[in-house]
Amino acid sequence: MAASISSSHYGPIQNLRGDFPIRKGRLFWPRHSCQFRTARTKLPWPLSMVVKGNKGRILPPCSYPGSEVGNIEESNISVEDQQRVRWFREACSYLCAQKGCTFVVLISGQILTSPFLDSILKDIACLHHLGIKFVIVPETTVKINMLLKQRGSSPRFVGEHRITDSEALTAAIEAAGGVRMMLEAKLSPGPSIYNVRRHGDGSRWHEVGVSVDSGNFLGAKRKGVVKGVDYGATGEVKKVDVSRMRERLDAGCIVLLSNLGHSSAGEVLNCNTYEVATACALAIGADKLICIIDGQILDENKRLIRFLTIQEAEMLIDKRAKQNEMASNCVKDVGKEDLNSGHNDSNGAVHCHQNAKVSGKRRNVTFQNGVGFDNGNGLWTGEQSFSIGGHDGRGRLNGYLSELAAAAFVCRAGVKRVHLLDGTIDGVLSLELFTRDGMGTMVASDLYEGTRMARAEDFSSIRQIMQPLEESGILVLRTDQELLEALDSFIVVERDGQIIACAALFPFFEEKCGEVAAIAVSPDCRGQGQGYKLLDYIEKKASSLGLEMLFLLTTRTADWFVRRGFLECSIESIPEKRRKMINLSRKSKYYTKELLPDSSGITVDTAVL
Repeated sequence: MAASISSSHYGPIQNLRGDFPIRKGRLFWPRHSCQFRTARTKLPWPLSMVVKGNKGRILPPCSYPGSEVGNIEESNISVEDQQRVRWFREACSYLCAQKGCTFVVLISGQILTSPFLDSILKDIACLHHLGIKFVIVPETTVKINMLLKQRGSSPRFVGEHRITDSEALTAAIEAAGGVRMMLEAKLSPGPSIYNVRRHGDGSRWHEVGVSVDSGNFLGAKRKGVVKGVDYGATGEVKKVDVSRMRERLDAGCIVLLSNLGHSSAGEVLNCNTYEVATACALAIGADKLICIIDGQILDENKRLIRFLTIQEAEMLIDKRAKQNEMASNCVKDVGKEDLNSGHNDSNGAVHCHQNAKVSGKRRNVTFQNGVGFDNGNGLWTGEQSFSIGGHDGRGRLNGYLSELAAAAFVCRAGVKRVHLLDGTIDGVLSLELFTRDGMGTMVASDLYEGTRMARAEDFSSIRQIMQPLEESGILVLRTDQELLEALDSFIVVERDGQIIACAALFPFFEEKCGEVAAIAVSPDCRGQGQGYKLLDYIEKKASSLGLEMLFLLTTRTADWFVRRGFLECSIESIPEKRRKMINLSRKSKYYTKELLPDSSGITVDTAVL
């Protein structure tokens, strides 16, 4: 090969488009910067798509017709440039989907005081310039404790709550101010003028740094005296000034939200960072809450947990709370009460009992003029709050229970995605957002919500959805008997007791492939992504059944499938058993898609069809 690569580590990355076959090999991408010793030579294939063979040799990939790389292989460009082009093309769909979204990012105290902070802030600044809105909530617990110890004082906690006396409050104010100045300084520089000066007047590049804004966005009240313990200037979240935060975000600023709140009496109160982040995410209607911590969420076998439903997250919280005393002090009596045992007041705020488990139906948290969390009385009524956050350094020891509790809480309340990321991995934020399976743990409230295998009672609903498409010739006409016989292969999406979409997967186990058929969505629900959700569910299910390829026949919806990674093929690519049943008079087009090994951790019903 004309190029040699000096790098000690390669990291796997999934093929984002799924448009070329990789069965026995693994696609690799340099996780860290690599040095390429090569001239600008003509290569037969882009090194951005390499497969690592035995003894670390780099092997050419399989051919993949229809690739978007175009003529890049035929140009005399360097390996580095080929990688850049490939990456930008693959990342485009992710960038388009997330442009204009609002992310609340909580940075743990351990990361805030580590050398890993710089790379995280660089990624945030980059994504900000690409149109994503950020609210950064830094945890100052570590800084506060360091300052107290330097002054000969010891941090005081009762359970997971800090007692904020005058010395602790002074340290908290100093820590918050220092962190704010540090983050503003690190986010202020723009891109290197040396790298971009050829693209325009160099003077304007001095103006492209990130604008950071902070202020008194957080209202709080004193925690007060609880069971004879005076918590001093420890505060609880009372309100979030949504309108002013939105103004700053819409003006192109990154908002920096401190954990210091102000009371109606003009006091400064030290609030729990996790409560601040969850309150903010709910108040502004964030698309994601991202917690950057100093480790990964691992299972009992020390393997990364990539995905959790709300129910699975709650079960994990319950399990870990029972496993050790430290964790049980963080989340007490999990499972004994329910969030939904609360009631709504006349102002639309939700009252909840103490020590409530985050379970049951999605919690309808509402904010009136920025006021929420029990109409300004804090996250919970009663004397004991649901504790999230607390001592520094305990996250790793108790399995990151605080982060899991915050994730489950906000997902129940309406934030669709929470990502728990290991900030010690360089580029973890970009890898989480721009790769299919990510690099951290995602807790989601809506993934495949209502999707299940069809039952006998769904027959009439499926028939009703498919009939207009059959009459128009988009779907193959099936008799009632044929539909009944195939019903066990159908998957449906149910919403409020009504079937709103359906599709079928017919596996051919000997050929290790499956046919996708009869994708149909109710007219009232089209344009909401239900078809894509069904197709993604089918791909996950096919992988779980050991299938390696999907195929389909279509006459009028080819563009929809091509956009989702299917490639046109000849009839010879279809299993022989299926070819014999094809109605050639329809002149259908044939498409296939190779299935990649799935490491997302997202599971579906694995019942054999």
